[in-house]
Amino acid sequence: MRLLLTSDTHLPKRARRLPEELLAQMTLADVVIHAGDWVDAATLTLFASRAKRLIGVYGNNDGAELRARLPEVARAELDGVRFGVVHDTGPARGRERRCAERFADLDVLVFGHSHIPYDTTAPGGLRLLNPGSPTDRRRQPFHTYMTAVTDAGRLTEVVLHRLPPHR
Repeated sequence: MRLLLTSDTHLPKRARRLPEELLAQMTLADVVIHAGDWVDAATLTLFASRAKRLIGVYGNNDGAELRARLPEVARAELDGVRFGVVHDTGPARGRERRCAERFADLDVLVFGHSHIPYDTTAPGGLRLLNPGSPTDRRRQPFHTYMTAVTDAGRLTEVVLHRLPPHR
């Protein structure tokens, strides 16, 4: 199963539109995961119209309309891999321990908020993935998103994709 992981799209405040590469990847993925801070409900509607399956949560910058349509935490089993999605995991210091305790029933936790790409494994085996942001790189050198594959209960082919500069 092919996955697309993204977060922190912040439309239309940080960018006017989503990068074409991200839109193209959406149609190729079996599941699209968005870890919050959509900002605009139209962005959620766009994702929902293009994704075969969408798993998303709201973030701290998402208003009442998005919060009414999305959970704070989402969970799904995809091809035998137990996923969770949340926007904010708190401070970087102690993140692995906190997440391993809070999400002990998961194999993978996808999160956002910092706009900093992140891929590590916590004690106990929880994989933590932050795809960064495709539209608001903040102090990062690139706009980013991730793809991954699930196969027979394993997460494989996790790739961080760098997007070209916005024009």
